[in-house]
Amino acid sequence: MIETDAERYGRSAGPTPPPLHVSTVEIADPGPLEALLPRDGALAWVRRGDGMVAWGEVDRYKPTSISDAEEWWSGLSRDVVVSAELADAPVGAGLVAFGSFVFDPDSAGRSALVVPRTVVGRRDGRAWLTRISAGPETAPGPVPTPTEPPRAPTGLRWSEGALSPPAWQHAVGQAVRRIGTGALDKVVLARDVVATADDEIDPRWLVARLADRYASCWTYLVDGLVGATPEMLVRREGGLVTSRVLAGTIRRSAAGGADLQLGAALARSSKDLEEHEYAVASVARALAPFCSGIHVPDAPYVLELPNVLHLATDVTAVARPGASALGLAAALHPSAAVCGTPTDVARALIPALEHLDRERYAGPVGWVDGRGDGEWAIALRCGQVEETDPRRIRLFAGCGIVAGSDPEAELAESVAKLLPMREALGGAVGPPPP
Repeated sequence: MIETDAERYGRSAGPTPPPLHVSTVEIADPGPLEALLPRDGALAWVRRGDGMVAWGEVDRYKPTSISDAEEWWSGLSRDVVVSAELADAPVGAGLVAFGSFVFDPDSAGRSALVVPRTVVGRRDGRAWLTRISAGPETAPGPVPTPTEPPRAPTGLRWSEGALSPPAWQHAVGQAVRRIGTGALDKVVLARDVVATADDEIDPRWLVARLADRYASCWTYLVDGLVGATPEMLVRREGGLVTSRVLAGTIRRSAAGGADLQLGAALARSSKDLEEHEYAVASVARALAPFCSGIHVPDAPYVLELPNVLHLATDVTAVARPGASALGLAAALHPSAAVCGTPTDVARALIPALEHLDRERYAGPVGWVDGRGDGEWAIALRCGQVEETDPRRIRLFAGCGIVAGSDPEAELAESVAKLLPMREALGGAVGPPPP
């Protein structure tokens, strides 16, 4: 059962809940962070061995929007009682909340910002333990170890999601025809597949495998949403803002040496360069009111992942006073990388062609600390464990559709983007799901 201080100290009752108490101490290197996660209430954000894992629940907020979450977090973090903190603390060391947001405000899914009770973090060679409580708290004790190791799913069975592969290809063709009329320049279409196991799926198993196989991605776990995303929507660290834009994808080859040719072809592809240009421009426009000194490189680079190659651009800027990580995420979402151009037209077209509720897929996922710093990535390469039947997990993949898109090639790209989660669930890759 999830440990919940909100009920214990009455934070949910009355107009003025008691302030949170926070204590952070430096600790010896705890080893792999994902190995510390308990079975219930686990939260994770790890990359190349650094990051944070957390559990327990002091408070939870169900925002109606990212801006709503920012307002709540700003008020909560102002009144914190700090009993111990690190000197020259890394970002994330102290009060922190993990969150994930729905892609579309009309979704049946639920956004959430969760304040954990226990956080273990590591960054730049320093490790720490934070305890957060809704009442007076003693100094943090030793780092607890989980009593139940993660379990691999067994008896996996695959089924189609909202659309069969042929039906999804037809939807891609419809999008291309709509783009041809001049109604829009780009739209991102997602598809889903469902895996069902014999017993409840343990997200910790997926976190460990994704963190190992996709170390250069940000591996995350929030409320049963688990994945390893290569796309950073926005990071704010002090005054520096970074956003990594990915658009334009090609599947890697099993043939030795062929990836060099594939990467060169991707960098010259007019279709992929067009898709990428729309995504980068949308990020630069969204950051402009909140940042100065925006730097957009002249050309993208090729990002190599184990399953695919991406065109990538890292946009950097300087945050204006008051621009928090959550506020920047609200301004950036949804970018053209996961929605389309123009945004409003693409957003209206997506449900008509996809016939699915993305819920938190392609929405922001990440964390924010008490100073407003944080990291919010786009929830890609992910799956959502179903709350009503935790033996089932729904996997998602999306593709950017432009005038030059080919339905068959887009389907192949979606299959490649499903591989990280399929590998994490089942080991051997095997044939693609139906």
